Amino acid sequence: MTERTERGRRLFTEVMTAPPPDDPSPTTATGLIEFVFAEIWSRPVLSRRDRRFVTLPCVAAADAEGPLQDHVYAALNSGDLTITEMRETVLHFAVYAGWPKASRFNMAVDAQWERIHRERGHDVPPPEPLLPLVTPSDPESRLATGEECFKAVNCIPFAPIRDNPYSGAGILNFVFGEMWLRPGLGMKERRLVTVACVAIQDAPIPILSHVYAALKSRDVSFDEMDEVALHFAAYYGWPKATHLSQVIGEQKQRVSAEWRTEATTA
Repeated sequence: MTERTERGRRLFTEVMTAPPPDDPSPTTATGLIEFVFAEIWSRPVLSRRDRRFVTLPCVAAADAEGPLQDHVYAALNSGDLTITEMRETVLHFAVYAGWPKASRFNMAVDAQWERIHRERGHDVPPPEPLLPLVTPSDPESRLATGEECFKAVNCIPFAPIRDNPYSGAGILNFVFGEMWLRPGLGMKERRLVTVACVAIQDAPIPILSHVYAALKSRDVSFDEMDEVALHFAAYYGWPKATHLSQVIGEQKQRVSAEWRTEATTA
């Protein structure tokens, strides 16, 4: 067994909280063990926890039942994510990758949360209460809150006009008037989930705007964003990751230019 194989099997056990598969096929032995785990999960810059927030959207969007169940289990069983963080990840994923796929993701979370407690000989604890919401219940206040949150998250001085249900009821009222403000996930974690989702979708404006905002806000550093692209490539494919990497390069130049301008005018 080579040193690389040993490192990959060790990382697999640490990340997945389970023994590595004894499968000699090139896909598993060379691709999964010697590359994905020996080379990708072992890299610095992004923490193992950070990498969970890129991996989970990828396996959920790919409709890969085995990897989805395995990565949900590993993220919870390792303690890298709490159940609250996992459920918030599902909600955030629902907005940026679609509610039908999120339904499957949510069922995997329920199944693996119950499995973990069964394996430990514990009862599943009752869920945290959903109410009260931390955001305003008054419709006008929610829209106004959504407008301010939209501007803060996207690092731009304007918000969508409330002239249709998509912008008003969807984007301002719920996505930014509620979801981005929920306390269950930090801003960096929400950025990572979002960037993975918009890269999966190939939506031209969202991928540009969310990569830009993650970098401009400094929630994700330049080096971290490059690592996101590499990790994303391993879990969702190199063609889409190539597009993501191109966008990252363009937005790094844009943000750097804006920072230079801001420094000279300060």
